[in-house]
Amino acid sequence: MAEALTRLMSVEEFYLWQLDQDERYELVDGVPRPLRGMTGASNAHDVILVNCIIELGNRLRGKPCRVASADTALRTAIRSTRRPDVTVDCADPQDKSYEAHRPSVAVEVLSPSTRKIDEFRKIDEFRRHPTLRHILLVDPDSISARHYFRASEGEWSDIDLIGNEATIDFSAIDVSMPLALLYDRLKMEA
Repeated sequence: MAEALTRLMSVEEFYLWQLDQDERYELVDGVPRPLRGMTGASNAHDVILVNCIIELGNRLRGKPCRVASADTALRTAIRSTRRPDVTVDCADPQDKSYEAHRPSVAVEVLSPSTRKIDEFRKIDEFRRHPTLRHILLVDPDSISARHYFRASEGEWSDIDLIGNEATIDFSAIDVSMPLALLYDRLKMEA
């Protein structure tokens, strides 16, 4: 990685460089940063992530948008690209591409090692993306999430979703689902 740090990378250079790496990275201001560092995800994190992919995938079947994992990057600036845990991309997949081309939803399941980055820096970056309409930060320790959404006028708002009765409304992709579905198989309370 020392060679990569001698100069700032463009997103395109980063994607080519990433092909030869043993782990996933994000590009932040032209510098590759390891994704999630050295720690793995907890079982709760993984259950929520998989449930989210399954639920969104089922609800989007036959519709123009599709679900993507953290293998698909989301370009947030000229020299930055992030890897949300889950992205909903409303563009047709491009075989040779490594990024979402018309993302509408980004979901991050919070982790102790990335919580502050997810809650502050990534939210700011995601909000600047022109096609992104929903950002969901999911808490793996309790049945709760913060849903950021862009109104048709372009202004961002947010709402806290708490408990089994809360509903996630991804209006831009015409999907609504109970928050509790993300926690299926986990024994926890709000």
